[in-house]
Amino acid sequence: MKVGLSVTLAAVLSACVNYAGIHSDKQMAQPQQLDTTQSLPAEQGHWPAADWVDQFGDAQLEALIAEALQGSPTIEEARARVAEAQAYSQTAKAATLPRVDADYSLTRQEFSGTTVVPPPYRGGWATENKGLLSASYDLDLWGKNREALKAAVSQEQASVADEELVKLTLNTAIARTYNDLARLYALRDIAQQEVGRRELIDRITANRIATGLDTEVERKTAQANLTASQGNVAALDGSILTTRYQLAALLGKGPDRGLTIARPALGVGDEVRLPDNLPADLVSRRPDIVAARWRVDAITHEVKEAKAEFYPDINLSAAIGLDAFGFGQFLNAASRTMSAGPAIHLPIFDAGELRAKLRGRYAEFDYAVAAYNQTLVHALSDVATQLAQIRSSDVQLVDAVATQQSAKGADDLAITQYKAGLTTQLTVLNADVTALSAEQSVANLQMNRRDQQIALASALGGGYVDTSSDATRSADASVHANPVVAAH
Repeated sequence: MKVGLSVTLAAVLSACVNYAGIHSDKQMAQPQQLDTTQSLPAEQGHWPAADWVDQFGDAQLEALIAEALQGSPTIEEARARVAEAQAYSQTAKAATLPRVDADYSLTRQEFSGTTVVPPPYRGGWATENKGLLSASYDLDLWGKNREALKAAVSQEQASVADEELVKLTLNTAIARTYNDLARLYALRDIAQQEVGRRELIDRITANRIATGLDTEVERKTAQANLTASQGNVAALDGSILTTRYQLAALLGKGPDRGLTIARPALGVGDEVRLPDNLPADLVSRRPDIVAARWRVDAITHEVKEAKAEFYPDINLSAAIGLDAFGFGQFLNAASRTMSAGPAIHLPIFDAGELRAKLRGRYAEFDYAVAAYNQTLVHALSDVATQLAQIRSSDVQLVDAVATQQSAKGADDLAITQYKAGLTTQLTVLNADVTALSAEQSVANLQMNRRDQQIALASALGGGYVDTSSDATRSADASVHANPVVAAH
């Protein structure tokens, strides 16, 4: 008898739909697989702290970032997505637990006079009272509901990492825009100094005309250069105002908020040195990498959930209640109704629906793995690029400062000689243009270097650490090393 049952069960299962031949060979890249030793050397540095902007010593910048985190619509959008993911996780958890429902219905109905309904209800009106307390529980023998819950939890963790990424992106944008504001103020100082030099040249030219050393040509040239310098100051004033408006928008405020932002007072910042074990630790310190990894984990569980749908689904249910015609008999013991038993669902022929769904899940798995690998490659390249630019700026600054000092000395000497009638205005203007260009180069390099330092702090994760994944990483190390094993 048992042999016959086993043979029958085997025959039924073999006739059912199956997922043979559907699989994936994609794997998540590991940091140690990517060559980084030369581009990202271990320098015994420190990872950025959560308050990494404090290194520049500007209290206003710290206050602006805190203000943005409180009221930015971008942050509110990210928080809403986290709340949505949390609600979905709670919904998935409910599917793994028993369910109890209570229902009551009151139905007034006229019954046919020619059906099996017995008298006295046949051909007349009657009121049916029905109350039912029911309970059901999906045995989840193949883990479909449990895998759905795990996938939902992983998606929730990805949303949390996404929120941290939004915060980091916003903080970085504010810091870099604020640094641009400092750049514009520095360039305006240089432009204003240039106005002063052009005014001095104009006065010297007037004196030389009075002594017959220059003509009105030189006077007109001096005046044209003066107005051009004044125009540069006005243009920079406009750019400063525009940048203030940009900062106000990043704060989630109206443009008037930007008018209250004072001139930046940014310092040089900390010494730039990369931390040790950078490639391996970066995967838990960059929120975009963490989010991508959680999405791979989520789709891995969704693949398992899709596979579980190929197997029998058994649901236990029971109900007890009262069912009576009229009101007088409703609470009698004779009106009691009870039911209990299992419900079994076994897919036999679905025209390929389940197989198509599983193929779709594997396609999503392949996409998630590719997205993770690309995110990891981009992150390592981002860190290496910012470090290379900082080192290049440091070298350029040494030469630029030396050039600036020489150009300033030549400019001062040219003005002195022009005032004494020993050289022409053209010589002075050429020396002045060279000095102006050298000062602008130094200012831009200093601001670029700080901008690159801000970008490097962001590329290193901006102080973020994924503590939620520590247990998962240790428990599922084999899955992350070869996620195909879990997905098959």
